[in-house]
Amino acid sequence: MSMMPTLFVGHGSPMNVVEENIYVRTWRQIAAKIPKPEAILAISAHWYTAGTKIMNNEKPRTIHDFYGFPEQLYSIDYPAPGAPDFARKAAEQLGKEAVLDSSWGLDHGTWCVLRAMYPDADIPIFQVSVNNQASAEEHYALGEKLKDLRKQGVMIFGSGNVVHNLGKIQFSRQDGYDWAYEFDNKVAEYIRNNDKAGVVNYETLGRIAELAVPIPDHFYPLLYVLGAAQETDELQVYNEDCIMGSLSMTSYVFG
Repeated sequence: MSMMPTLFVGHGSPMNVVEENIYVRTWRQIAAKIPKPEAILAISAHWYTAGTKIMNNEKPRTIHDFYGFPEQLYSIDYPAPGAPDFARKAAEQLGKEAVLDSSWGLDHGTWCVLRAMYPDADIPIFQVSVNNQASAEEHYALGEKLKDLRKQGVMIFGSGNVVHNLGKIQFSRQDGYDWAYEFDNKVAEYIRNNDKAGVVNYETLGRIAELAVPIPDHFYPLLYVLGAAQETDELQVYNEDCIMGSLSMTSYVFG
C-alpha cells in the first residue's frame, strides 16, 4: 500500500459548511488529488485536553461546538464510522503518553472540512486530542510516533489555523493584518525550506508570534502533521491567505 499523505488544513469559520467559497472548493480538490484513505486520524484544535486522548468510538457523534451561528448548522450530521482498531494501533504507537477515550466525537474542526472532502461520510475517523499540558516539541514528537500509520492507509489530518486570534478578528474584513501575513509567511518559509525546527520554535518570532498564536490550540495540530511528514514527501500549499484580520486559511499537504 502506498503511503498516505499527511495534511494540515486551515479550517476557518463553521460557516464554510454552508458556503460555497474558494476554501471549500480547494478542500474538494485536495481530496480528488490524493488516494482515498482507509481511515483518517484527525487532530483538531477543538479537542484540547489535559493529556493526550485517542477517540475509540465505533459510531462517533457529530459535535456542534460553536455558538451564535445560523440554526441550519446545528442540524448537520456527519455520520462517519469510527476506527477503534486504528485507535488501538495509535495508542500502541504513543504508549503511556495517551489513553483511549470514548467521551468525544467529531468536532467542527474535523467534520466541517471532511464533509467537503468526503461528503459520503464513508471513511472511518478517529481523533487524537491536543494535549494542553505539552510543549511544542512534545507535540511534534507525537506526530513522529504516529507517522507509521501512514503506511497502513491512514491519512493524518491536522485541523486548526496558523494564525488564530479571536480577540482581534474583524468579521467584515476580507484580508489580514500586516502581522498576520508576516507570521503566516514566515511559517510557510520554514515549511518550504524543510526547517521544521523553525516552526516548532515559532515563539522566537517574538511579537508577531504572540499576536498570531495567543493560545496554541489551533497551531499545535500543524506540529503533528510536520512530525508525521518525511523529507521525501512532496509539499503542496493551498489557500495561502489571511482573512478577518487575524485568521490564516493556509493549508499544507505532504505526500
